Parts: sequence; C-alpha cells; structure tokens
Amino acid sequence: MTAQRGKDMLVKIGDGGSPESFSTVAGLRTRTISLNAREVDATHSESNGWRELLGDAGVRQCSVSGAGVFLNDAAADAIRAAFFSGAVRNFQLVIPGMGAFEGPFLIANLDYAGEHDGEASVSIALASAGVVTFAAAP
Repeated sequence: MTAQRGKDMLVKIGDGGSPESFSTVAGLRTRTISLNAREVDATHSESNGWRELLGDAGVRQCSVSGAGVFLNDAAADAIRAAFFSGAVRNFQLVIPGMGAFEGPFLIANLDYAGEHDGEASVSIALASAGVVTFAAAP
C-alpha cells in the first residue's frame, strides 16, 4: 500500500434507511480510529513465569474521534439529533487504500468551541455499540 492522504479518511453517518445511505461528516480535519481488545489473563502455576492470554475471549471495541471546522449541514444535524436522543446509529469509517469499517456507534462526546477571532469548531467521539465489520478496498 502506498502512502495515503489523511484528508481522504472519512467518517460517515447512516440515515437509518434500508438500504442505508451514508453522509460524510463534513468539516473534520483530524480523524482517529482505534481498535482495542481487552486481554483475558489465563496465567497459572505451570506457565513457567510467562503470562498466558486466552485468545478470542476479551471484549473488542472500536472508538473514533474527530475534530474540525463546524459546518451546519445535514450530517451535523443528524449527529446533533443522535446525541440528544441517545440513539445508536450506524457509521462508516473509510480508510483509503485499506477499506471501510462499519457498525453501530454511540456518540460519546460532542463539543463545540470557538475563539472570538477564529472559526467555530466541533469535535466528536464515537464508541462502538455492537459488531463492527471490515470490508477491504477493491
């Protein structure tokens, strides 16, 4: 895989339709996707002093964060509505040249900020709320 432009990473929110259509969360300047797995320690007296981990036993999670310029568009409206309702919504996370993650997420944090001599900004944090799938780029 060759180097990719960070601006081509996309965070998209689903419309809840069938089939679901995704809209890019516009204005984001930074995006981070973190995949984590909680370890289950299975070390015992016959482990010879080495830690042993139990495979496929921990809880997996995906978290997403992004920050950028606030744009008052349809995706921003959908995110704000999902936050205030506490709804779990489907999101699509696109990494160019690699593929896309997709699944249900809860908006864990939504911040708006602005300096008197600068643009209004927004930051968002998403927490996976179910199975997240991955589809490789064609």
